[in-house]
Amino acid sequence: MTGLENYLALLARVDEICRRTSETFSDHITCHAGCDACCRHLSIFAVEAAALRKALAELPADRAELVRAKAREAREDSPCPLLHDGLCLLYQARPIICRTHGLPLLLLREGERAIDFCPENFQGMPSIPGSAVIDLERLNMMLATINALYLQSFPGPERLTIAEALTLTD
Repeated sequence: MTGLENYLALLARVDEICRRTSETFSDHITCHAGCDACCRHLSIFAVEAAALRKALAELPADRAELVRAKAREAREDSPCPLLHDGLCLLYQARPIICRTHGLPLLLLREGERAIDFCPENFQGMPSIPGSAVIDLERLNMMLATINALYLQSFPGPERLTIAEALTLTD
């Protein structure tokens, strides 16, 4: 048992929502491989860090060493250490924030509800249907709960940077 079961179930739900939105609005979403300006070095929940480490352990040795080397060189204000030649080295295990980025997100901004998305996406659309909007507060609450459950079995820091996640030894 890896302790990642709840997280993987949430990922499956998030991926389905993102897939459906991306397919429905494919003419209005410009995100693509190599579109990496938003790929910054972030902090993630411990459960997401564990999923990244698991994916890292499954890579061929030379690829895993490239990821570790980039993580060791990462700085707080640098691009994501998983970014290499415009692509994510652990795309299949990328954190939830990366999976949802660019899509319409309902969030609280200064106490007001607002919808945010990549300014390159949804151009020319007078409005975005509610079915395409991801409630970020609700998603973050589910992720925080899953992280708390994970930490009960695997104690450690609540959040880590991506570089810390990739350079930790289990």
